[in-house]
Amino acid sequence: MSYILDLFHKESFKRGAFLVLLAAFFYFCRSIMNFILLTFIVTYLISSLHGFIVSNLRKYIKVREGLIALLLYVLIIAVIVLVFYNYVPVIVRETTNIVNQATNFYNTIDTSDLGTLGKYIQPMITKLDIGSYTKQGLSYIIEFAKNFGKVSLNLFLAFVLSLFFVLEKGTIKKFGKKFEKSKLSTMYEYFVYYGNNFLNSFGKVIKAQILIAIVNAVLSSIALAIMGFPNLMTLGFMIFVLSLIPVAGVIISLVPLSFIAFNINGFTEVIYVILMVVVIHCIESYFLNPKLMSSKTKLPIFFTFIILIVSGDFMGTWGLLLGIPLFMFLLDVFEVKVS
Repeated sequence: MSYILDLFHKESFKRGAFLVLLAAFFYFCRSIMNFILLTFIVTYLISSLHGFIVSNLRKYIKVREGLIALLLYVLIIAVIVLVFYNYVPVIVRETTNIVNQATNFYNTIDTSDLGTLGKYIQPMITKLDIGSYTKQGLSYIIEFAKNFGKVSLNLFLAFVLSLFFVLEKGTIKKFGKKFEKSKLSTMYEYFVYYGNNFLNSFGKVIKAQILIAIVNAVLSSIALAIMGFPNLMTLGFMIFVLSLIPVAGVIISLVPLSFIAFNINGFTEVIYVILMVVVIHCIESYFLNPKLMSSKTKLPIFFTFIILIVSGDFMGTWGLLLGIPLFMFLLDVFEVKVS
C-alpha cells in the first residue's frame, strides 16, 4: 500500500498522468482539432503582435492596451477585406476568360485542317461529353465552396475568440492564478511549465516561417514582374500570406497564378509559373525550412529535416507547422537540453 502511495507522489508519475490527460483531451476533441489549432495560431500571432506594439509604445507614451487591441483588429480586418476586394474579382475574371476560351476552342475546332492527324483526333473529340465534365466540375466547385465556408467560419470564430483573449489577457492571468492554491495546483503547474516551453518553441518556428514567407514573396514578386504580371502588390501579399502555411502555401498559390498566367500568354506563361513555383518550393523545402528551423531551435539540420518529413506525413500541413514545437516539447518532457 505504501509503495502505491509513494508512486502517486513521484514526479515521473505526475508528469505521466498529466501527459495522458492532455492526450485524452486532444483525442476527444479531434473532431474540432482544426478549429482549436487555428484559434491557437491566430491568438498567438495577434497577441504577440499586440504585446510588441504595446511594449514599444510604452517607451514614449501612456497607452491603453484595449484601445490598441481594437485598432489592431480593425487594421487586420481592413487589410483582409481590401485584399479580397482587389483580388477575388481578378480570379473570377481570369477563370471566366479561361472557361470561355476553352469553350470557343472546342466549338470552333476543325479537324479537317489537321490532315491525316485529324482522322485520329476527330473520334476523340466526338466522344468528349462536355456536359458530364461540366456537372463533375460543378460538384467539385460546390464541395470546395462548402469547405471554404467551413474554414471561413472557423477563421471568423478564431478571430472573435482571439479578440476576447487579447482584451482580457490580464483577467485571464488572474483567473489562472486561482488554480495555484487549489487541488489542481500540480496539474496547473505542469500546464504552465510545458505550455511556456511549447510557446517558446512555437514562437521560434513562427519567426522562421515569417522569414521564409518574406523570402518567398520577394522572389515570387521579382519573377512575376519579369513575366509581366499585373497587381504585383496584391499578388505579393497573397503569396506572403499563403507562404505562412509551410510548403503547401507555395503550391496553393499556383492555382490563381496559373489562371492569370493563362490569360496573359496562354499555356506558355503557365509553364513559366509552374517552373517558378517548383524552384521556390525546392528552395523552401530543401534549404530555407531546414536551415532556418535548425538555427532557431538549435537542432541539427538532419533532425529538422526528418521531423518535417515525418510530421508532415502524419499531420499534413499542421504537422509542418507544429512538428518541431511538439518535438521540442517531447525533449523537455524527457529533460533533454538542446540549448
